[in-house]
Amino acid sequence: MKHIAKYMAMGVLGASLMFSSCSDSWLDKTPTGSASAGEVNGNVDNLKQAINGICKLMTMQHAYYGQGFNGEGTIMMMYAEYMGEDFYFPVFAPGWALMMNGNMNDRNTSIYDSYPWYYYYTMVGNANTILANIDAAEGTEAELDFLKASALTFRAFAFTQLVQFYCDSWANSNNGANDGIVLRLDESTGDMPLSTLAESYAQIYADLDEAISLFQASGLNRSQMFVTSSNEVQCFPDLNVAYAVYARAALNRQDYAKAGEMAALARAGYPLMSNADYRAGFCNPTSEWIFGSYNDAAETMYYWSFQVIMAYNGYYSSMGYNIAASRELIDAIPDTDIRKGLFLHSGTFLEEGQKVEDVVETIYGSFNVETKAGQTAAMKANEYAASVCAYTPSQTIEPYGALKFAATGMPGVGDVPFIRSSEMLLIEAEAAYQTGDEAGARNALIELNATSGRDAAYTCTKSGEDLWNEIILYRRLELWGEGHSWFDCKRWGRPVVRKGITEGGNFHAAIAGTYGADSSSSFWKWVLPARETDYNTALGMPE
Repeated sequence: MKHIAKYMAMGVLGASLMFSSCSDSWLDKTPTGSASAGEVNGNVDNLKQAINGICKLMTMQHAYYGQGFNGEGTIMMMYAEYMGEDFYFPVFAPGWALMMNGNMNDRNTSIYDSYPWYYYYTMVGNANTILANIDAAEGTEAELDFLKASALTFRAFAFTQLVQFYCDSWANSNNGANDGIVLRLDESTGDMPLSTLAESYAQIYADLDEAISLFQASGLNRSQMFVTSSNEVQCFPDLNVAYAVYARAALNRQDYAKAGEMAALARAGYPLMSNADYRAGFCNPTSEWIFGSYNDAAETMYYWSFQVIMAYNGYYSSMGYNIAASRELIDAIPDTDIRKGLFLHSGTFLEEGQKVEDVVETIYGSFNVETKAGQTAAMKANEYAASVCAYTPSQTIEPYGALKFAATGMPGVGDVPFIRSSEMLLIEAEAAYQTGDEAGARNALIELNATSGRDAAYTCTKSGEDLWNEIILYRRLELWGEGHSWFDCKRWGRPVVRKGITEGGNFHAAIAGTYGADSSSSFWKWVLPARETDYNTALGMPE
């Protein structure tokens, strides 16, 4: 692990401590790039700064790879959504087809293959530096417990992501006997073999069990540890974040009882957001944001931020380069559901008989498309599809452009949700179904959709395979654009199917088709990067 270990060895010594903080409101001292291990273990304030640096790692441009590689936002969009079944970037689809169709997954010299490995092992390295030095630090036992738990949670989060990228799904892993990841648990940088997938999950569980125990023993919360605004505090791990990461890991491991238990604990104290908040652009924390980024105009990533591409008022949308959703997904949602209104189609925001020009600022103002008097919504949508999506007139269909995300400022300023309580509720639904509790699964769906007010008319009496498909449908809708699609399809053993225009869908021919029909296909697993195998001789590769 000699090459990738360089990233890890940076730890808080040369990486996270040199980044600007999520906010300096809780700590006046400016981070430096010359911190030593002695300084890290010196006192609680330095350890807080180190944790703060890992938070920043998740939302910064990683210059080693280039401006387009900026932590969790890149993982969510470029990997989990581009390669999934419901995300569509019409103008960029032909040029990004290799990535969207999984053709980069087996190219071990590609930066796209090595970036997740680099990014998450950098997070692991930072956490390991904290863990290796925290016992010698000065501070109260409660504070040190909380900070150690935070580092363990970050390491478990990174390991969980790595096994999703570079390992088989649990269902195809020979009960965990197949290769897992390199379980680096200290600051060493020598060669190290792969653990099995079962061993990898066992370590994730162990980290989270210890983190939960320490968070509980500390009696503290992140607002007490990091005195900051309500918006900023979301980027720090706490007890609920540890539960949520545990729920995700257990779900991926098909440990459904554990997944359901942890998901319920994770969403305690995080009620589902109001409809007004749901329509507010997913750019500021709401009642259900358990974990997320912090970003403001002073710390923006400029033209590489998540909102630049994903926001309906982002930089790309102002140029007419809008993102969209699968027509098949949106058409399957009842018109009574407020979430259907977050995607551009003939019924978006329109009352019966109403013309597009009556509400053009609401619907199309962000899309920079000329308005013509007398056009119906369908006509307007067809015009948009023809001009922006490059379809011929005979192919024009509603584009299903996305209005879910907004930016609070330009270019692309805004917070990003990493984990919401809605996701946890959906994990409860999936876990209940998989353990034979169909009533529990139905109740979870009703709570998500009807009780929340997102679709007051929603009810669910389905069972068997119909109920399972209902869970899948509403997970696709609820979490659209938030970095789950490819991971979900991999876990479910569900091929990614994107229907082209001639099949009644809306995907460009370059990315339409069926991908991953063979569960052993390279579409489902990124190859170990050469930047690891060329230097880590314990992996059986030459030096």
